[in-house]
Amino acid sequence: MKRRVTIALIAEEAGVSVPTVSKVINGRPEVAPETRQRVEKLLHKHGYQRRGGHGDGPVGLVDLVFAEIESPWAMELIRGGETAAREADASVVISVMHTHSGPGRDLLDRIAARRTDGVVIVGSRLSPVQHGQLSARMIPFVVVDPEGEPSPDVASVGATNWNGGLSATRHLLELGHRRVAVIGGPPDMLCSRARIDGYRAALETAGMPVDPDLIRYGDFLVGSGHDQGHALLDLPDPPTAIFAGSDLQAFGVFEAARQRGLRIPDDLSVVGFDDLPLARSAWPPLTTVRQPLQEMAALATRMVMAMSRGEPPETRRVELATDLIVRDSTAALRPAAHDGAARRR
Repeated sequence: MKRRVTIALIAEEAGVSVPTVSKVINGRPEVAPETRQRVEKLLHKHGYQRRGGHGDGPVGLVDLVFAEIESPWAMELIRGGETAAREADASVVISVMHTHSGPGRDLLDRIAARRTDGVVIVGSRLSPVQHGQLSARMIPFVVVDPEGEPSPDVASVGATNWNGGLSATRHLLELGHRRVAVIGGPPDMLCSRARIDGYRAALETAGMPVDPDLIRYGDFLVGSGHDQGHALLDLPDPPTAIFAGSDLQAFGVFEAARQRGLRIPDDLSVVGFDDLPLARSAWPPLTTVRQPLQEMAALATRMVMAMSRGEPPETRRVELATDLIVRDSTAALRPAAHDGAARRR
């Protein structure tokens, strides 16, 4: 008969006391790093579950952990997470890692010590070690917009980035543009690769060649949109349309075009991605691909609270639909637009 997994069993295999295992489970700091790692591996290996779930039931606290929080993109996710938590009479704690490499041990210890119901991790990579550390502490977690391909047993929420890249590029092609450029995010980021793959698919489906000179990478922020926008418009045969990969990069392209005396959309059409509130008030109002950021964070928060009640998610990977929102930053190709872009380099 298989032995029931208990703290005593874990302590016996790890060669430590029962109180030491309890301290690891509860994120207490007074455990040597080597001992903590040994205990965590055994907890993960045996799939230990505390009797009655995580503590005595949900405590009404959810952690939102961000890689960075400076952009309006993060603000939309916070609004979504707070809305879902408020509906469940729960509160939210926001932490910022200032790194995209996932939560460190110190942060995980602090989270475990406050007996959170679960963690929503936004825009970062989660290594197998970090996965094991969260699992060993019995902390339910969901990753929103993961940077890399998540493990099959990790619950995650994202958007249909490939389809968004496809529809943005197809929109520009349908307007008659043939020199269509793209500015992605970091090349190793999952959502960036998917958007550029959608861009490629739209061109290939339309029988258009994929010009490597028209594919650029940034960091999804205004500065890289500005710099890459200038680089694209410096080409001997510049684009007449740019799919900027994010709204912030689109705003950077706006500024690069303005500095050259180019008019949007008369001389250059621009499409963003996100549909931040700023997209509607930009001048001209930005055509963009809406990804439902608030809904993504709200769903992840509901999922993690359900997991804290012992309810496994119905599916581990959820992708919410994106939609093309056509405003005033795109227009049909004018015969003079291509010459105008080249003339103002």
